[in-house]
Amino acid sequence: MNRLHELLEAAAGARGDLPGVIDHDDRQYDWAQMKAGAEAARDALQARGVRPGDRVVIVLENSAAMVAYLFGCSMMDAIASPVNARLSEPEIDRIVRHSDAAAVVMTVETGDAPRAHAARLGAEEVPGPVGTVAILAREGTTPEPVHEAARHQVAILLYTSGTTGVPKGAMLSHRAFLNSAAASEHLRDLVASDMTYLALPMSHVFGLATILAITKSQGAVRLEARFDVARLFEALKTDITVLPAVPQMHAQLFHYARKHGMQRYEKGLLRYTSSGGAPLDPAWKREAEAFYGVALQNGYGLTETSSGVCATRNEKGDPDNSVGVKMLGSEVRVNTNAPGSHPEEGIGEVEAGGPQVMLGYFRDPEATAAVMTSDGWLRTGDLGRFDSHGRLHIVGRTKELIIHSGFNVYPAEVEAAMTEHPDVILAAVVGRPVEGNEEVLGFITTAPDAGLDEEGLRQFLRDRLAPYKVPSRIVVADALPAAPTGKILKSTLVEHFSHALDSAAD
Repeated sequence: MNRLHELLEAAAGARGDLPGVIDHDDRQYDWAQMKAGAEAARDALQARGVRPGDRVVIVLENSAAMVAYLFGCSMMDAIASPVNARLSEPEIDRIVRHSDAAAVVMTVETGDAPRAHAARLGAEEVPGPVGTVAILAREGTTPEPVHEAARHQVAILLYTSGTTGVPKGAMLSHRAFLNSAAASEHLRDLVASDMTYLALPMSHVFGLATILAITKSQGAVRLEARFDVARLFEALKTDITVLPAVPQMHAQLFHYARKHGMQRYEKGLLRYTSSGGAPLDPAWKREAEAFYGVALQNGYGLTETSSGVCATRNEKGDPDNSVGVKMLGSEVRVNTNAPGSHPEEGIGEVEAGGPQVMLGYFRDPEATAAVMTSDGWLRTGDLGRFDSHGRLHIVGRTKELIIHSGFNVYPAEVEAAMTEHPDVILAAVVGRPVEGNEEVLGFITTAPDAGLDEEGLRQFLRDRLAPYKVPSRIVVADALPAAPTGKILKSTLVEHFSHALDSAAD
């Protein structure tokens, strides 16, 4: 195969009249209907002037319509750029401008967030065979060249905010995601009889790789526009066989189940469950396996690698707390000469290679050069080591990235939003590990007699940042610990303000 939509065409050809997608509102579409939806999406974009090589930003919550537009872009050699509808207006606008998008598509049937973006932008509602969207056509954009080497053409432009707070669009080829889909299908042993539950947003590389793997396996998927623990609880009593999720989804399910008298999952057909997008605590892993009665698999991947690089295939009860071995088609090495390495312990920067690695950042050669080696490997910024079984262990990060509820949070971006408040003088953001997650903490100094408090600033940030980026706690202080140069000593913030943080927790 050379293009992503060929996965859909194969599914429609082999299993056209069998279930493909159960939408967020319980409407069901077989694979032939999904193919018709993608063709209608292609036609709708072409009718509004979208050309091969143009970028199409899809402001989404999970839906069949989103899947149709993803494959519809592939059908016409346009580049899909999935974006979480819960991002704020300024965040959406920055991505639309940076991507030079020829069209913006919003999944208006899924909820208030995409509807609000559509109304603000004055987008036109466009019905289709698998749901209605709203489309804003934009003029004066420049398409990227379309290569004859089809598999190497950019298929997806997936945004991850840089450490400077400036959006960076990872250019991911058809080849990259075809490899990712095959690797995920192989890892999970997906077959046509499987039913996968997908609440992971398809704006995130984990969710995006999953929907492609499901299409390749020609199984079926139940989509959720947003995670709802009660719906997951009920769904697991039915025909769900595969559950990929981030740790927080699993944890919410455990608490909900116990509240409703279920100490152990006993009904249904679940055979495979996995955790990704955030560190996996060993004690929490044991708890998860005790609840599900099946092994909980772990993995490691990045936006820039089209999702998975490594993953486990362990038996239930295996004490292994690594992120596993390299996935199908992936290459991984540890560079013990990189900054932050500890060569005597075999610890170095994790570098990823293989067909799943991005082509670079969109129209940003400097940012690309900063993360790509001369031989085409990706510098991940993560520190890791291999054990005697060849399994990769992630031990830290060379950059300040915070992973909160499976989403990347870059301190510089949050700090920039905090300092937009007129009363904030200095701002610093760090992460702190909590059970099965990493929380975002903010620290600020304010103008004298400003009267700005934690809740006031948090409310200010809600209009500027996605919810998962807003700090769970913000400490307002007279001063922040700093070096003689004036640089804030971030490594000391949590300890220095431990009393204030504990008081906030109480």
